[in-house]
Amino acid sequence: MKIISIFNQKGGVGKTTSNINLCSYLALEGYKVLAIDIDPQGNTTSGLGFDKHKIEKSTYDVLTSDTELKDVIIQSQLLENLYLAPSIMELAGAEVELTVSNSRETILKKKLRSIDGEYDFVFIDCPPSLGILTINALTASDSVLIPIQSEFYALEGVGQLINTIQLVKKSLNKDLEVEGVFLTMFDGRTNLSNDVKNEVKKYFNNKVYNTTIPRNVRLAEAPSFGLPIVLYDQRCKGAEAYEDLTKEFVKRQGVN
Repeated sequence: MKIISIFNQKGGVGKTTSNINLCSYLALEGYKVLAIDIDPQGNTTSGLGFDKHKIEKSTYDVLTSDTELKDVIIQSQLLENLYLAPSIMELAGAEVELTVSNSRETILKKKLRSIDGEYDFVFIDCPPSLGILTINALTASDSVLIPIQSEFYALEGVGQLINTIQLVKKSLNKDLEVEGVFLTMFDGRTNLSNDVKNEVKKYFNNKVYNTTIPRNVRLAEAPSFGLPIVLYDQRCKGAEAYEDLTKEFVKRQGVN
């Protein structure tokens, strides 16, 4: 079971969209996949068709009480092999509640032990911040998958992002690695997108995926219908890109 955080402390870079669609395409490929939503906004939860107002137990309960992770996991009705540990808005309060908790950085890691080996891949959708929720995710993960928006200001945050990963690696999770980096909202017709891609490649070398995710209206629309892009419009450019990204991800795992 491989645990991967999708992380970038900058908001609006496509973390949740990537989480939803990578998990969905992997499930379609026959892998058993768990998406863990630890973003208080709960966009992965709603984006996979779940009503946040009807969630009885969530990752909030997992992080702040004796509730086990397996007790909050729900199976997707959209795709076979796809499961979710949902988030609710109350999770925002966990940041405060956990400040007085012992070993607060390792709660999620400990809770994940109860499902060890039950899934092929676990993807954690992190909030766009460097708080205790993100630290829990990075401490529990084997690796980090980093979406980077194809804009100038995206490059400014890369150093901080890597510093955070290195800090967690040094003090909490020595085995944490960068799984890969991919560009989102990419437009190959513009000099800016291509310049950002070249700079990112200089920084991350072979960690950068060949597949890029374009700006795509259908990708933006799909979450409002509670659907991954493969069920909303599988022929649009955004769907094709995430299908290619998933294939590249699987190939890099060295599994069949």
